Formats: sequence, structure tokens, C-alpha cells
Amino acid sequence: MSKAGAQTGARLAGLAKACVVAALGLAISACVGSPVASVSKAERAQIAASMTRDINVLASDTYGGRKPGTDGQVLTVNYIIDRFQNVGLESGTNDPGNPWRAPVRLISTQPSESSVTLSFGARDVELPAEVAAAYTTRQLALVEGADVVFVGREATRVPTERVAGKVVLMLDEDGVSDARREILFAKGPVAIITVMQDTKSIADQRFVSERERFILASREGQELRAFITNSVMLSVLGEDRWDELLQASDEDDLEAIDLTMAATIEAKSKRREFNSFNVIGRLAGTQPAEGAVLLLAHWDHLGTCGTEADQDKICNGAIDNASGIALIIELARRLKEAGPHDRDIYVMATTAEEAGLLGIRAFTEQPSIPLDSIVAAFNFDSVALAPQGSPVGFIGEGRTVLDEVVMDVLNDAGRKLGSRETAESFIQRQDAWVLLQENVPALVLSTTFGSEITLGPYLEADYHRVSDDIDKIELGGAIDDLLLHEELVKRLADTEVYPTP
Repeated sequence: MSKAGAQTGARLAGLAKACVVAALGLAISACVGSPVASVSKAERAQIAASMTRDINVLASDTYGGRKPGTDGQVLTVNYIIDRFQNVGLESGTNDPGNPWRAPVRLISTQPSESSVTLSFGARDVELPAEVAAAYTTRQLALVEGADVVFVGREATRVPTERVAGKVVLMLDEDGVSDARREILFAKGPVAIITVMQDTKSIADQRFVSERERFILASREGQELRAFITNSVMLSVLGEDRWDELLQASDEDDLEAIDLTMAATIEAKSKRREFNSFNVIGRLAGTQPAEGAVLLLAHWDHLGTCGTEADQDKICNGAIDNASGIALIIELARRLKEAGPHDRDIYVMATTAEEAGLLGIRAFTEQPSIPLDSIVAAFNFDSVALAPQGSPVGFIGEGRTVLDEVVMDVLNDAGRKLGSRETAESFIQRQDAWVLLQENVPALVLSTTFGSEITLGPYLEADYHRVSDDIDKIELGGAIDDLLLHEELVKRLADTEVYPTP
């Protein structure tokens, strides 16, 4: 057992003894599930007041749901910069031309209309909207009379020369079609048509695809995606030929089959480009060459998301994620007071997380600091949910070199890990995942993700709804999380305690 583990054992033994005494006549409730206190009640109250103030501002109707590209973005970014400065941070963009604000070029795109026509010699079949739809992120994408090649459920083994410049016809398969299309588009087809089960599948696809979405301008492609029903292929090719193709799709050696068919596909979208921003601050260390610790939380939310029946349609995102921003601001203030530290500590509020982790992806493309200099990164998302003393969800456990130091700090604080299954189910749904893909040691430690009992009702009732409002916040677990990270960052920013790996 490490020294920290021995100290923890002694403390827990003392706590157990106290609980025995409590069982003989004192109130036992305080002994069950409560972490070892690290600060006074008065200090916790001060932390709660500071975080509540920031959440109240960021989750107010004035900020309109903090959607990128809106007036709410301007208010949010300005407020975060002001608060970063107030707690003692300096700009962390390391770009004199863009202090505090690291630009993230985004594209807003929303489909407007489309058409799909299949041709057989002199016969043209224009498909009605209930059985066909097509999408592009461009204002206009048009493919006229391109040959069609069938690949079934195959993608990786399909030779590039068989599909380049053609329209690919593939079969839909739950959970893998998106990845399959990505592989196929890399081989240069002019469009991909996915055959869906029925008209309901097309309607579901419309529901998913026809809302406004954001993409990184740096990653916009020329992809033209179309969807048709299985009944279309039965009608156009005939039952016998279509059955032959379906049977061929189950064969291991299928690569591609040329069809005596051509496709004309047109899609239009409403499209605009604009700058959003990651806000980056820094606490300068005394030994910056030894690397940096990164704290991050996303500032964006959905804007409006209420239904027609909702009188209030603003999605304020108090828990998701005004609370995470409030936590990193207060944590930065406390770390500033406890400094100076050996390593730099960067604090980043990312944009467009809700749109697909776009802000953090932009950061990895043009990082303010070398990614390989980040010794640890901690993400804070939807923290104001669990009560004090709740178990800690460890998202990213076993994936980095940080496990030992994390467990030492958890043990020293008398904190318990929660459900690994619950935590791990969110690994790809938050900003730390993108950093992990770039070999940055990144993780989430949060009471929010420690128990399905805590998390489940929020996801069911308030997540991405107008009801995620200020009156729903619970800061007990969030303060536990803040104090846990304060100790973690102090150790990781100390080059003697945590030498450069």
C-alpha cells in the first residue's frame, strides 16, 4: 500500500469507529456515504455562491440558450473572458492577433429541397418524396446521369477504381451505415444512395437530417447522400434481380456489381459560414517547458428546442453546461490563489460541443499549445446534478497514464468510484474523447456519471429540454468534484510530485 493509501486506511478506520458510536445512540445518517470533508461548510457555501452566480447569468433567457452564431454566443464569450480575467487568468491562445478567442470557423447548413431520378436506357423514374431524399452541406449539389454500382454491405474491400466517379448503392444497416459511408466516400464516388427498409425509415431520416446542423469549415466535404426505399429497387429492377443482389450482398467475396442504371441526384441547402470561438485562459507556471494541465468545459447549448406546446422555448442549459463553465471558473480562481504552480494550467471553454464536439476538434487541428505537452486534461460536463457525497464516475479509466494519481487522490479524499458501466457509456459523447484520439491523457471525473440512479432521471426528463433550467441545479456533488480536481491539478502541476512522463 502507498503512503496515501495508508493514510486513507487510517482515516476510514476512524470514520468506521465513529459510525459504531453513532449506531449506539447518535444519528447514523451522516456516517453513511459522506466523503471526508476537505473544506469547511462556510467555504463550500462560498463556492456554491460563486458557481450559482455564473450559472444564473449563463443560463438566463438573456443568453438565449447559448447557441453558436447567435447574439447569445457574443454575450457568452464576452462573459467568460471577463470572468477569466477577474479570477486572474491571462490569455491562453498564444496568438497576439486573437487574445482569449481562438476562432472556430463553422458552417450552418439546413437542407431545403432535393430530387432523385433513376434511369434505365430511355426510361427515367423520378422518385416521390415519401420514398426518396437527398442531402448536401453545400448550397447546391448535382449529379447527372452517373453510373450506379452496387456494394451491398461492403465498404473496406471495395476497390477505389470500381466506385470513383460513380454513384454507390449500399444497403442500410443499423449502427454501421454512417461509418460505411465515410469509408466509401474516401474512395471518390460522386454520391452514395442508401437503401432503407420502408417509408417510415425515410421519414426518420428526414427528421434527423433536415434540421440545422453545424460542421467545421475545415472538414466540409463534397458528399452527396441520398436515401431510397427497398420498394423502389423492387419496382425499378424487378423482384428477381433485386433478390439476386441481396443474396450477393451476403457473400464474402462481394466487392462491387455494376448496374445497368444511372442516377440523377440534386440537393440544395441553406448555408452560412461564421466564426465561433473557444475561449482560452492560462495560469502561467514557473516551469512551462515541463508541460501543461488543461481544464475544459463546453459553453454552448441548443438555443431554442421547445415544442409548439411550450410557452418557453429557450433551452437554457443550466446543467448542460453552464454548470461546467461555472466550475472551471471557480476552480481557476482557487488554483490562482494557491499558485504559482510549476506547470502552466490552461482553462478552455469550448464551442459547438453539442454539434459533434466541433470546438475541441478545431483545437486539436490548431492547438494553442503542442498536444504532446499536455500531461493531463480534465473535462467538466453537466456537473450540477448529484448530491454531496455521491460516487465518482471515472470516464476514461484504464485509457491513460493518469489512473494511479487519480486513484491516490480519490483514496485520500475518501471518495468512492461509481458504476464503471454508466461512466464508460459516455466515453465518446464528450470533449475528452477527441483529445484521447490524439493521445492526450484526458478524462472525466464527475459525480454526475457515477450512478444511473442520479443520471437516468435527468436524461429522461430534462436533458436537451427547456426544463434544464436554473431551478434544477444541485451543487453538492459539483463542489465535491471541484475540490477533487483542485488537489489533482496541484499534484499534476508539481514537477516533483508528478515528473514529466
